[in-house]
Amino acid sequence: QVQLVESGGGLVQPGGSLRLSCAASGSIRIPLPMGWYRQAPGKQRELVANITNISITNYVDSVKGRFTISRDGAKNTVFLQMNSLKPEDTAVYYCNLKIRPTMDLWGQGTQVTVSS
Repeated sequence: QVQLVESGGGLVQPGGSLRLSCAASGSIRIPLPMGWYRQAPGKQRELVANITNISITNYVDSVKGRFTISRDGAKNTVFLQMNSLKPEDTAVYYCNLKIRPTMDLWGQGTQVTVSS
């Protein structure tokens, strides 16, 4: 059974940086599209960034120039480098693995809090 294991959340001051990691465990042997979503209190979950199996990236406008998504070669491991963090980036961040176009796997979520 495939699971996603996330790490790297925490509390940071405005302007600071954090790096999130997500690794897929299990028997998936080909690289699949992956991404990061976030959900703030009282809001819907939104896409932050995603990356295809050949490392083509896409970002929501609010994080362009501040966040960078990357993956570890052909592995289903994805990273989110977050710089110049703002209070509005505070949310639970979820890793996503797209097994098929209509089948998603989600991580357990990691809290990111940006506050002075």
